[in-house]
Amino acid sequence: MGMQSDWERTLEQLMALATSGDTARGLFLNRTLEAVRSLGDEAAMARCQAVLGQQRLMDFVNYPVTLLIRLTMAAVRELSARHGGAEQVLRMLGQKAAVGLMSSAVGSAMCSQSDTSTDHIASSLQAIYKVTSNYGERAMEWLEPRHGRLVMRRSFLPMPYHEGAMVEVLERLGARNVRVRGGVLGPLDSEYDFSWE
Repeated sequence: MGMQSDWERTLEQLMALATSGDTARGLFLNRTLEAVRSLGDEAAMARCQAVLGQQRLMDFVNYPVTLLIRLTMAAVRELSARHGGAEQVLRMLGQKAAVGLMSSAVGSAMCSQSDTSTDHIASSLQAIYKVTSNYGERAMEWLEPRHGRLVMRRSFLPMPYHEGAMVEVLERLGARNVRVRGGVLGPLDSEYDFSWE
């Protein structure tokens, strides 16, 4: 329970730092609901749906990032006891969001190239974040041919969420045995060391 409380505090802090102009695509909200539907039960789904009220979300419409954070917090609360804790649930939510994105027209175009070159991976990761949110900056650095570092500035979702999303995206781009490890740089800043075989 302590770990869950820590993550809830983290999410509340992230929400407090967001401005009214920070938005994320509805795709992330819809994939979070799908995760709750498949990993939880009807009661969990109803409680998470209550966060959104009656609004019907469209995948590529922008919504306040605070709504996504509130929904993520509710999903973590509902799923963490039965799925290995809050950190594991955050990774699963990130993975689910990446599955939705990579199944979209944008993701399909990236996957069709089956190219694990550093240029393709770098441009794909940059494009994904540019298409899905209007906030933050990302910088990529290559350490070796299959080993890089992605730095995110002004990101409103916790590190495990991005770790799960990055693993899924890299695997869908053709990378095998992907490893992603995040590190905190500041309240809204983090870095991700990633590699594959």
